[in-house]
Amino acid sequence: MEQTNTLCQDGKSEGGVLAHLERLETGVSRSHKQCEELQGAQAVGSALATKIHKLRCLRDKLRAEVKQRQARVKTSIASVEPDQTVKISEQEVLERKQENVKAILQAYRFTGLSGKLTSRGVCVCISTAFEGNLLDSYFVDLVIQKPLQIYHHSVPVFIPLEEIAAKYLQSDIQHFLFSLCEYLNAYSGRKYQADQLQSEFAAFLAGPLQRNSLCNLLSFTYKVDPRGEGFPFCARLLYKDLTVTLPTDVVITYQGTEALSTSWEEQRASHEILFRTKPLHQVFASFAKTGEMLDMSLVY
Repeated sequence: MEQTNTLCQDGKSEGGVLAHLERLETGVSRSHKQCEELQGAQAVGSALATKIHKLRCLRDKLRAEVKQRQARVKTSIASVEPDQTVKISEQEVLERKQENVKAILQAYRFTGLSGKLTSRGVCVCISTAFEGNLLDSYFVDLVIQKPLQIYHHSVPVFIPLEEIAAKYLQSDIQHFLFSLCEYLNAYSGRKYQADQLQSEFAAFLAGPLQRNSLCNLLSFTYKVDPRGEGFPFCARLLYKDLTVTLPTDVVITYQGTEALSTSWEEQRASHEILFRTKPLHQVFASFAKTGEMLDMSLVY
């Protein structure tokens, strides 16, 4: 029994020693690992410090070079005569204006603006359109100098080209071109409507169509049904804003009668609304369509 107890005690003693040794080994291994990590971090830190030092040296070197170049530029500018400096700056301004015009034409070549560079500057072509129909084209030949000048153009005399140029040509060439486009497109649109009325709906007219050069004042006498015996209407359309294609003022009156029924008055008022809101030829197209519907109702 005593021998057995002794063995048990020795076993416990040996087990405790082994466990203690394992713990020591684990602690030593952890310490070695921490030391390695610390050494690695120190190495990375040292490398970063070296890199930072090199970058700072490079920064200081670049700063010094920039200062030297700035000093040389100041010296060269000071040595140039004032007149020569003015000439250089003006030339740069003119080159920038030419590049600006070129960029505008490239960016808006699908909106009716196009052009090409010339020996004097640039020749701009403005193509007008209305309701998808390509109409007339106009050109403006610009001389890129100080101040900018219009060398030649095909813009009609009744378009306020000089007024537009005085407002925008020197300060904002893009605004100048777009404003001119507005006037030309509106004029072409009004002219197109008047031409369509005379060519496609002449049967509705009870007399000649009167219009001025700008096509911003139209007067005509018409009937809703060209085959009917109804009283004709007299129309006066005024386009106060020369950049629009719909009239700003519409006056519809009767011809040859003083007292008419309420239905005729309602028809006259509805015509005024139509002329204000629809292109001229579309109004008469609606008259023709209404007449066709009436004919079909008589057939059936």
